[in-house]
Amino acid sequence: MDYRETGDPQLVELCRRGDERAAAELLRRFERPVFSLVYRMVRDRELAEDLAQEAFVRAFNNLGRYDPSYKFSSWLFKVAYNLTIDHLRKKQLDTVSIHGSPSAVTSELQEATAITLESRAERPDELLVSREIGSEIELAIARLRPDYRSAIVLRHLEGRSYEEIAEILDVPLGTVKTYIHRARKELQAELGHLLE
Repeated sequence: MDYRETGDPQLVELCRRGDERAAAELLRRFERPVFSLVYRMVRDRELAEDLAQEAFVRAFNNLGRYDPSYKFSSWLFKVAYNLTIDHLRKKQLDTVSIHGSPSAVTSELQEATAITLESRAERPDELLVSREIGSEIELAIARLRPDYRSAIVLRHLEGRSYEEIAEILDVPLGTVKTYIHRARKELQAELGHLLE
């Protein structure tokens, strides 16, 4: 039997009967999409790998609950999503790292900085939205030219005064004000859709 040519419902039925090759084929088909879904939620590769693996374990252990009238992929993604939301709920993450995103450009500032979320009591769906917004802000800041990025991070994430920023960056106070003004304009242009 060619498992690559077999449909998902048939593979699920074979898995229910203990066919390990059918399980391996389902894993091959959905490993990347499940990882991608989880990764977008947690933004941590190692954690996403662990959660994706756990999602497959849960799915394979609960194949009896799968209703073949629905797409297997939808059911599997729901298992992965719920597992990840449960993890986020338990973890109660407070911050989104500016430097921790694998897609962010490394900043000249290597000090620990973070975008703080409004509330520790956010529901998981609100937390997910906050993390997605935080990620968009992260990427927008990462795309600023280095001197603008440094000024914005110091001012808005570190809470430094203009005078401290001038001292840290070793530039005149007027230059700091110019950097921050231009960086804000660039960020506003790039992130304006978040304010609508």
